[in-house]
Amino acid sequence: MPAVPAGRTRALRRAVSDEEKSQRREQILAAAKRVFARNGFQGTTIADVARAAGLSYGSIYWYFDSKEALFHALMEHQEAALRDHIADVLEATATDGEGFGPSAFREAVRATFEFFESDKAAVRLLFRDSYALGDRFERHLHGIYERFIDDLEAVLGEAQARGEIVEGPTRLLAFSVAALIAQLALRRLTTDDGLDAGVVADFVVSLTLDGLRPR
Repeated sequence: MPAVPAGRTRALRRAVSDEEKSQRREQILAAAKRVFARNGFQGTTIADVARAAGLSYGSIYWYFDSKEALFHALMEHQEAALRDHIADVLEATATDGEGFGPSAFREAVRATFEFFESDKAAVRLLFRDSYALGDRFERHLHGIYERFIDDLEAVLGEAQARGEIVEGPTRLLAFSVAALIAQLALRRLTTDDGLDAGVVADFVVSLTLDGLRPR
């Protein structure tokens, strides 16, 4: 399909089937991610997103009621992408009967860092700068973080049951691990320490497991 010249939109019929609607929604979200990352939330308009997506201004409102609703949807989309990416990595490294192990944990941590670094501008806007946009997005971001901790808590609970880490409140353990990962990942969005994501992941895993293994 030919590209749309800058500043112009393609005349497209309205999506009818569920598949078409899903594809059109993905098209809008992909464009919104680029534009929000480039201009910031305050500097972006629905018209900007429409131009980037090659759609009419009004068509955006068939899927999102406002710029705020579009940004919330983009946050949800990125959260799902992160969780799916980690789940795929864990599934690929799982061994029957092994359960939680250093190898799977290391790959999950590595996947988290790689996700954050794959598109720094967009991730910075969605997972860090959302706090600066006020309560409407801060609460959403808090929910994303809590669900990330939920996933960690489930893994750590299994590890405790298998005697692979020390006993303790699993929620507190999960929060501690998540805080370490989050702070390092967010710091690396703006600070180039010259370290590969795999090196950082190995450091986090070694530091965490050496502190959690039973004595």
